[in-house]
Amino acid sequence: MQNPIIVALDVPSTQKALKLAEELAPVVGAFKIGKQLFVNGGPDVVRKLRGVGAKTFLDLKFHDIPNTVARAVQASTDLGVDMLTVHASGGSEMLAAAENAGHEQAAMLRSEPPLILGVTVLTSMDDANLAELGIDESAQDRVLRLAKLAAGAGLRGLVCSPQEISLIRGELGDGIQLVTPGIRPESSDAGDQKRTMTPAEAMKAGANWLVIGRPITGAKSPKAAAVEILNSINPELVPESERPLPEAVDCSECGQSIKLDKNEQLSGKYHCPYCEKEIVHKR
Repeated sequence: MQNPIIVALDVPSTQKALKLAEELAPVVGAFKIGKQLFVNGGPDVVRKLRGVGAKTFLDLKFHDIPNTVARAVQASTDLGVDMLTVHASGGSEMLAAAENAGHEQAAMLRSEPPLILGVTVLTSMDDANLAELGIDESAQDRVLRLAKLAAGAGLRGLVCSPQEISLIRGELGDGIQLVTPGIRPESSDAGDQKRTMTPAEAMKAGANWLVIGRPITGAKSPKAAAVEILNSINPELVPESERPLPEAVDCSECGQSIKLDKNEQLSGKYHCPYCEKEIVHKR
């Protein structure tokens, strides 16, 4: 099983994004570059993030005439991105043009084609939002319609909310990769996401990738937050050097037994009340 965590780098500067990426690269599977970061840092931010060794997901949600989208996909493939998004509502001709462009450009470069993901219905939208747009169907019905359209056009992946994972799996099977935003650990606020689920629940439902932003990037210790989430999904995915400490440890300085709180277990750092030292525990 691959590390399924995609960290959404929704930050205002390349410098901050790179700092987070360097800290998180050992414990996550990929980094998502959205509109804010791409407008700020341009294509160079993708090159720099690829330099930390993790996969890159360019989330610009292309939606235009087929030729324009095809050219954008070609340029993205040249950058070496591993995943990118297009709006499924762009129609089958646009979707097919995007998938074909990725494969053709990758063949010229002798590289793997990017996984092109069809965006169905944004996780910030619900039935009432769709009604505002004159769309007379539920969010789930709309998602399923667009998912079938994208798969029929040749796309190998989709973006969908956690609540639609089982629905899409039931219709399209296991051959399509599902990337799922709207992921919130139990202790996190839903924010502007309206269709959410915990990481473990989403993976159990059949997601391949989980897009997680603020619960990680906004945490006091982003790395500890990512490790906690990964541990909740599958403890074996956590690198041995990053695994949480047990509830009780012997101080590596004085040998006295100490009970650790959750943050100390995750960070591996604690204050020993016996020797009065700040300890970075040797795992």
